[in-house]
Amino acid sequence: MSREQRGPNEKLGAVLALAGISNAGLARRVNDLGAQRGLTLRYDKTSVARWVSKGMVPQGAAPHLIAAAIGQKLGRPVPLHEIGLADADPAPEVGLAFPRDVAQAVRSATELYRLDLAGRRAGSGGIWQSLAGSFAVSAYATPASRWLITPADSSVAREAHSLEGTGAPLKVGHSDVQKLREAAEDARRWDSKYGGGDWRSSMVPECLRVEAAPLLLGAYSDEVGRALFGASAELTRLAGWMAFDTGQQEAAQRYYIQALRLARAAADVPLGGYVLASMSLQATYRGFGDEGVDLAQAALERNRGLATARTMSFFRLVEARAHARAGDAQAAGAALKAAESWLERAREGDHDPSWLGFYSYDRFAADAAECYRDLKAPRQVRRFTEQALSQPTEEFVRSHGLRLVVSAVAELESGNLDAACEQGVRAVEVAGRISSARTTEYVKDLLHRLEPYGDEPRVVELRERARPLLMAPA
Repeated sequence: MSREQRGPNEKLGAVLALAGISNAGLARRVNDLGAQRGLTLRYDKTSVARWVSKGMVPQGAAPHLIAAAIGQKLGRPVPLHEIGLADADPAPEVGLAFPRDVAQAVRSATELYRLDLAGRRAGSGGIWQSLAGSFAVSAYATPASRWLITPADSSVAREAHSLEGTGAPLKVGHSDVQKLREAAEDARRWDSKYGGGDWRSSMVPECLRVEAAPLLLGAYSDEVGRALFGASAELTRLAGWMAFDTGQQEAAQRYYIQALRLARAAADVPLGGYVLASMSLQATYRGFGDEGVDLAQAALERNRGLATARTMSFFRLVEARAHARAGDAQAAGAALKAAESWLERAREGDHDPSWLGFYSYDRFAADAAECYRDLKAPRQVRRFTEQALSQPTEEFVRSHGLRLVVSAVAELESGNLDAACEQGVRAVEVAGRISSARTTEYVKDLLHRLEPYGDEPRVVELRERARPLLMAPA
């Protein structure tokens, strides 16, 4: 239903024509996006005709879903004012800015933190699914270019301000920053072991809102401020990574952009590179291989001579993933070779950042296997997957599940149906112990590949074992 009638919405009609979307097509896209977010919508071509010809404004999340649907077709974010729906909740615009000024950067980040999971003000309830927004890889262009041009702010010192509601200035010290770093370390551990949807991992946005936001708005010296921005950037990137793992791509994009801006304020170039690498992995996962290459190379470019060998190895590995998704076997092979070379140069005494603790040869082997999966080279997939699966799994449960699925795909493409199903069963067992939409998507992809063998007893068994996983609420 629509809540208000105005004159014809010429802006919406013009953008629909530009995107080449029919009324029925827009209705279908909006309903599908709503279903992905747990909403049951039944719009049809007549609904869209009312929006355009009579200027009716749909209720709830629909305006944002309309913008998301059109944005996906155009390949860029579509603000509500462009489609004549600017009077709807402006929450989807929050978090997409990459301000040049530090004070504005603080406002941009804390505004995002203060949104609850519905994209409304804290206290109003709801879930991130209602914040439709629109994942558009082009939204990363400005943040990446501004970071490359100026990877550090000149000063971030902030004078004392009264903490809202108290009248007393909040003075930030190193002990406050240390609490944020400890929270980030705990969150990284829970995320790896239980997935981004685990309730302990999902406390990160709450930590940003309750703990980080007041500190960023407090008073601090340049030295303390740099550390504070760095710790906040780590937590913000983690919030993005967890959103990415649970399928909330729009939320992840906003957190990543703010994390990169905070890393610039921290003057932490390797951390900024890590955020760019996370952006690259998201772009690659979404099918934007070329853009993934650009983001990974941006991480590499500014870190030459700054980052440790292990860090540079990871950035080259992320670049290889993007090249492979783009179908460039030669570039992917070269990037993998460089990543392995950098990893061989790493030494025990290197001052690697704490956030890189997950990266070792087994992670390199796992991602190399995924590169060769995308390049349809099953023999190489099997070789690297065997190496990746040879390591203990207690700490990195999700990674183990993903590796099992990749191994199953390699076995299937090599003609070993029984081995593929055996690995698939193991993967389903792991996926059932964690909360990770990404892992579930990997399992779905495996089942799709097995459809030509749907009557085989092992395939039937695997499908039955996976049923509870696939039917579980997102």
